Amino acid sequence: MSGEPTKDCALCGRPEPQSVLAETRWLSPDTIQRIAEEHPGWRRADGGCPACVQQTLLEMLLERGENAFHESVQRNWPLDPEAAFGALPSPLRLHADPRFTGRGVTLALVDSGFFPHPDLIRPRNRIRAWVDAGTAKVQVRRFSSDDTPAWPGSDTSHPSQWHGLMTSAVAAGNGRLSHGLYRGIAPEAGLVLVQVRDALGKITNQSIERALRWLCDEASSLNLSVVSLSVAGETVEPLVGNVVDIAVEALVTAGVSVVAAAGNDGVRRLVPPATSPDALTVGGLDDQNTLDHGQHELWHSNYGQAATGALKPEVVAPSLWVVAPILPGTDLAREASSLFERRAEGGPAIEGRIAETKLVNPHYQHVEGTSFAAPLAAATVVCMLEANPQLTPRDIRNLLCASAHRVEGAPIDRQGAGVIDVGRAVAAALVSPAPLTSITSPVVDGEEVVFTHPDRNASGVHLSGSWDDWLHRTPMRKSAAGAFSARVPRPAPGRHAYKFLVVDSAMERWVADGSNSARMHDGYGGYNSVLQIPETGVSRRGTSGPG
Repeated sequence: MSGEPTKDCALCGRPEPQSVLAETRWLSPDTIQRIAEEHPGWRRADGGCPACVQQTLLEMLLERGENAFHESVQRNWPLDPEAAFGALPSPLRLHADPRFTGRGVTLALVDSGFFPHPDLIRPRNRIRAWVDAGTAKVQVRRFSSDDTPAWPGSDTSHPSQWHGLMTSAVAAGNGRLSHGLYRGIAPEAGLVLVQVRDALGKITNQSIERALRWLCDEASSLNLSVVSLSVAGETVEPLVGNVVDIAVEALVTAGVSVVAAAGNDGVRRLVPPATSPDALTVGGLDDQNTLDHGQHELWHSNYGQAATGALKPEVVAPSLWVVAPILPGTDLAREASSLFERRAEGGPAIEGRIAETKLVNPHYQHVEGTSFAAPLAAATVVCMLEANPQLTPRDIRNLLCASAHRVEGAPIDRQGAGVIDVGRAVAAALVSPAPLTSITSPVVDGEEVVFTHPDRNASGVHLSGSWDDWLHRTPMRKSAAGAFSARVPRPAPGRHAYKFLVVDSAMERWVADGSNSARMHDGYGGYNSVLQIPETGVSRRGTSGPG
């Protein structure tokens, strides 16, 4: 958009291209109403910059996540307001640490087909290679960061490209078409895209094995660390020793973590690659599009045990309300553009169709299935390896499981260790091999509260909170394991916001507590962590949610 006329944002005064400011035309009525309430005199036609709009969106999403349901919106628009409005961004719902975005780590995704979407190739290309393992002779195209990647059929918008576009963007899209709002967990990771659809349009165990063998052979040249599989092969007997499991074992032995989707049938059944004892198999979670752990329910994903006795799945991750790009050039993409252009006209027909097609904005929709839970987990592994490149696949599995939280009332054989938590997993990676208990934060300990922030690279960390109106910054002490800690007098009962001021390379930045899943909007486009002090003096973890 270079050379395009700019205009000052009517909300904050920041200059932006006029086409960007005009994107407020497709916002939902409740969002428009909220902005107008916060900025008297503002009208939809005045527009707004992405930062201002996203702050309003996140405020509303966080409120809904804390069960402050907008009954007035439901009365005005008797549809599903969540579907007509949007879904929680993945980094928010999984409590991701914004310091870790997959930089310097390469992730391979195995799927039916792929698309070179702007979220993957702009402002610089992150697709390192495209591979077709669906034929007996593997085809490969490699790219540099300055290339505009293309491969046979990459510009056709064929239906087979939809699934791989979704999985790759869920893991590592940078949310470019949403100005960063709907980015993946690892938006700076390098990518290897491996399609395994054969000439008949089928995915076989042979094509999956061929893909994994190629990745194992090229792991060193690609600097490959993680493989995510959102495909299912053919049922085999016996489960152990099949060609896919053997190929997974070879990758893990070579130091590459492998993540596989459990499947969506909701039965006690495993199909390769989910059968592999060496793969981290990921089941599905329905988190109700909220941040309230008490509302979590398991998705109807496959479960059971591999022939070796390994419990499957090991963990679960969101498989509903996961936001991913619409495949450009398709009928749905054209309809989405039309629907949001017409949204300003109002009317239940438009809103109903937006909800029916699961659209979030003109470029994104929300999707469902363990195919999307797996790349969320794989991207979490990517961030863990950015935090600590020395971790082995076994380390990764142990830390990811130890940092997960259980779905209350759900059977263990269907959830494994529970729901992944990106922030806690990365915090565990940062202090590994220190005991995991050292990353629990905050902890109410009698008349004091203990805060911990793992960061080997920081030269100093200070703690500040609302208990004294943010007036003081408490220095935190660094341990040999690289974790900073501080003790402060226990505040009065109630909710208190806090944050860490991290000093790194002569730069200061405020960050939320990665070990604490309880958060609230800070009013500046970011988040504060929340300390909940109970009425009694019983020692407990100081968050407002479980685990």
